[in-house]
Amino acid sequence: MGAVAEAGLIAFHLPMHTATRLALPIIERVRAINRSARLVAYGLYAPLNEAQLRGLGVDAIVGGEFEAGLAEIAGGGEAPLVSLERQQFVVPDRTGLAPLGRYSRLRRGGQAIVAGYTEASRGCKHLCKHCPVVPVYNGAFRVVQQEVVLADIRQQSGAGHITFGDPDFFNAPTHARRIVEALHEEFPALTYDVTIKVEHLLKHADLLPVLQRTGCLFVTSAVESLDDAVLARLDKGHTRADFIEVAARFRDAGLTISPTFIPFTPWTTWDSYRDMLSTILELELVENVSPVQLALRLLVMSGSMLQGEVAADWKHADASIDALSGGLLRVVAAEQKQNRSRAQIFRKIWDAAHDRPLPENFDLVPRAAIPYMDEPWYC
Repeated sequence: MGAVAEAGLIAFHLPMHTATRLALPIIERVRAINRSARLVAYGLYAPLNEAQLRGLGVDAIVGGEFEAGLAEIAGGGEAPLVSLERQQFVVPDRTGLAPLGRYSRLRRGGQAIVAGYTEASRGCKHLCKHCPVVPVYNGAFRVVQQEVVLADIRQQSGAGHITFGDPDFFNAPTHARRIVEALHEEFPALTYDVTIKVEHLLKHADLLPVLQRTGCLFVTSAVESLDDAVLARLDKGHTRADFIEVAARFRDAGLTISPTFIPFTPWTTWDSYRDMLSTILELELVENVSPVQLALRLLVMSGSMLQGEVAADWKHADASIDALSGGLLRVVAAEQKQNRSRAQIFRKIWDAAHDRPLPENFDLVPRAAIPYMDEPWYC
């Protein structure tokens, strides 16, 4: 705590909702230890939580393309709450960070593979109503220069896999293609994963073979719902049929899709939830979906395009839906502590939501070994 007590400036990076929740009590503690330090919060979720952060004594907040603003603050100046200025990036300085082996690992075929992380782009061209990127970037999109991305990967020695943290890797498909082809040429054994919208997976389906050829192990895609009415409310840009087509294209291309969902919204019904489970089963995607994805609730952030339509502390009109959501979160947490498989947890979820059993052959269906990160992150 000596460094905290003596520091003149202390900055907290808030790239996600979870990171913000974890940081709040630490910020409060740091402020109690050091009353004179200038506290700074930066990253995507900093401006989204401005009021709460100010209440804890945070002096400066900067989001979006925050680097220049953060440097200005460190020099004693001020910075805008959100900056979208284009930047010439420098290679991140990872000195002092914990060894890569202490972070999330790739699980593949019974192996735990050291994984690294980088970003090829920030922001997003799209305006999905529930997305936390939208209130900050509002449709703006910025690329990280290719030489910086490759140099960042190069310095993460020992990584056998790289996670690209871009909100959508195909916002700039040509940029993305050049990076993965250059990466594969230099490190042919290195694998990677990316996040791409269903809409882009259809629009740029010609790039699926490129992903497969250059070592992409899986693509995370924010499907959110299989109810077309809910997808329209969220302005997701795809339909239920679109997702089913993408799943088929991935099978044909020899790629793995990892769908994510927000199954519990104010518009969820028992029928729509059961239909989602049935569709996942029919598409043979049980092993592709992290169990927690079947229990998440819609989060309405400050500045969300859903504000005015959905309250931040919304409750479902049917209390039994909320009870199901809360119960499933507890089930998933308990089952994961017991190291249950995804199929075993899916059975528990199915039984909680249905009055009919799973098909008799459910446990007899051979399941492919789907690669995944052992600490999957969610906004």
